[in-house]
Amino acid sequence: MPADANAAAMRAAAKASRRPVRAVPRIAVETLLAGGREAILLHDGTEYRLSLTSNGKLILTK
Repeated sequence: MPADANAAAMRAAAKASRRPVRAVPRIAVETLLAGGREAILLHDGTEYRLSLTSNGKLILTK
């Protein structure tokens, strides 16, 4: 679904439910990795490793 169509669908759904539309945060991977190839993400007391492969793909492991 194109971004504009997706945004329109979200607005319509929010209007129907009478809840405000919240923007989803967008964070550049480069920001998370801080110039490196890995970052540790903490969630609910557990560490997850976000890795950038040599092919430019992302892998998230527990």
